[in-house]
Amino acid sequence: MEIKNVTVIGSGTMGQGIAEVFAIYGYNVKMEDISQEILNKALNNIKSSLLKLEQKNQLFGKKADEVLSRISTYTSIQEAVKDADLVIEAVPENEELKKKIFAEAENYARKETILASNTSNIRITDIAKDLRYKDRIAGLHFFNPPVLMKLVEVIKAEDTSDEVMDTLVELVRKIGKYPLRVMKDTPGFVVNRINAPESLLFCLLLDNKVGTPEEIDAYFKSQGLPMGPYELMDYVGIDVVYDSLEYFAKTLYPCFSKCNTIKELYKNKQLGMKTGKGFYDWSKGRPVIDVKKATDKITMLDVLALEINESVKLIEQGIASPEDIENGVKYGMNRPYGPISVAKSFTSLEIKSKLEELASRFNCDVFEPAESIKNGLLRDAIEGRLKVSETKKIEETKRKVETVAELKGSIENFKTIRLEKYPNKIAKIVLNRPKYNLISGELLDELEKVIKYIWNDPEINVVIITGEGSVLSAGADLNEFVSGSFQFLENSRKGERVFQLLSEIPKLTIAVMKGYALGGGFELSLACDLRVGTEDVQIGFPEVTLGLVPGWGGSQRLSRIVGLGKAMELIVTGQRITGKEAYSLGILNRLYKNPDEEVMELAKSIAENSAPVSIALVKRLLNKGSQVPIDVGLEMESFAMGVLYSTEDLKEGIMAFLQKRKPEFKGR
Repeated sequence: MEIKNVTVIGSGTMGQGIAEVFAIYGYNVKMEDISQEILNKALNNIKSSLLKLEQKNQLFGKKADEVLSRISTYTSIQEAVKDADLVIEAVPENEELKKKIFAEAENYARKETILASNTSNIRITDIAKDLRYKDRIAGLHFFNPPVLMKLVEVIKAEDTSDEVMDTLVELVRKIGKYPLRVMKDTPGFVVNRINAPESLLFCLLLDNKVGTPEEIDAYFKSQGLPMGPYELMDYVGIDVVYDSLEYFAKTLYPCFSKCNTIKELYKNKQLGMKTGKGFYDWSKGRPVIDVKKATDKITMLDVLALEINESVKLIEQGIASPEDIENGVKYGMNRPYGPISVAKSFTSLEIKSKLEELASRFNCDVFEPAESIKNGLLRDAIEGRLKVSETKKIEETKRKVETVAELKGSIENFKTIRLEKYPNKIAKIVLNRPKYNLISGELLDELEKVIKYIWNDPEINVVIITGEGSVLSAGADLNEFVSGSFQFLENSRKGERVFQLLSEIPKLTIAVMKGYALGGGFELSLACDLRVGTEDVQIGFPEVTLGLVPGWGGSQRLSRIVGLGKAMELIVTGQRITGKEAYSLGILNRLYKNPDEEVMELAKSIAENSAPVSIALVKRLLNKGSQVPIDVGLEMESFAMGVLYSTEDLKEGIMAFLQKRKPEFKGR
């Protein structure tokens, strides 16, 4: 379906901006409104805008008059839509008015013409309810000003065809915009729905006398924002905010109607900048806000938690992908980051606690945490591994786990690795090639992916490496085909690279040595920070008896643990030792009868009592410091101390010590 001729119904700020964008990109545009006088005013505004763009060389070499010549005006919907490939309605946010215009446009447009609404909040399905050809109705929500803002939400109503959606997404790309594909129709779509709980919060802060508009705006301006929330609401229009909250109260949560302060301003026609007064007096120009008056009764996390929460709800409901949500907020709100990237710095527990605090404080279910956040699956949601509408509740027991390999996303269904996530910020990587869990090239590839996946996950502090069944690993899979010596060399480098990642990951790693830990299985264990195992586990390097050497780091790491002489003996003889002997040599840190179960207590103790940043730096000091002169190592140590001095975890650790309680480290 090719779009050449575009009709825009409504020539207000949004309508004229949309017409201008399409004309700039070479489309023939018809603009319709109720009078020629209104249309002439819109044309003058468009011309003024085009001249500014021409002066800045932003018209792709075209002239303003040339672009303007593509726009014709009409006062009849019948005449405006009869040859259109696409009709975009851009009239005020009145559902009945939009329904009337769509009915008339459908009556006169060709059967194949796509009809789209620029509504910012109203469900497209509701607008299209009484139309005959619902499959060609969709949403195209541009952001103000359309000429400058990069985002367009492309909304799929209940009956919109896939062909129409694909056509509109491609069209949005052709006019230089980012198409946010809204896959299910919902009030407010994506960006405005994410913003809605914030508007409610800022109103409830005033209703509950938490602070004045200036005190709260001063706080947000002190955080680097160009406008505080109340100044912004005045700028947009209190009537717009009021209408949005009332609409969300009818369609999403009744709690959205609790906002008494905005109701009073709306009732008294104090609508902000457009009437000269709202939260502020605008009669003498933009209000001056004194940042010295910033309140300490609100934090950025209050707002960020709400954005993250609403984003997760959209993901759970299959409305938009994490990537589209991130880019939608960035481009739609002109920000350097979106809620998805922000969420990666927090754990489910942190966001859950903040949301529950807000919900309780204001008695408002809008702020209640999404199911994924309640159940510890924030990371899975924001990284796209949730199955739509299949969020599972996690029972509050130590043994309950969520298997990441069973979820969709960047971590595919692994064949040789299983990743399990437990409470208390513990993860377990299970080598899954019974019965000996031999390490193949595929296993190394999957192990590399899973290490990178958990690298920056704030909900994991301790990683346990074990094998399926009663064996860790009996070594490399020697049955794999190797074409020549160079490929064999590269295979060695691959193993070294993956195990080096394991030694450098900023988490504490614990190897569970059981049954057999031979060759590559032994090298995997040596790349971990701690090793636990059974008394009878068989440990050794059989490589020299096969005409090889330990090729995945074993020749280097073993000597750093047991000394050069003992390492030489173990490697050149191919001798196997037991777990009991390994413990006496310092290879094993703990001996357990049931290591897979008992290691969980060790992991839990470390995860709960040791600061994550401290662990990451200790790993670097011990692993790298042993390779440099002592004065360099001491210098590294002092730098680590300097870094730790500024962390929140240091303050928390000291406070917990003084208050005789267990610390709650956040890894910051």
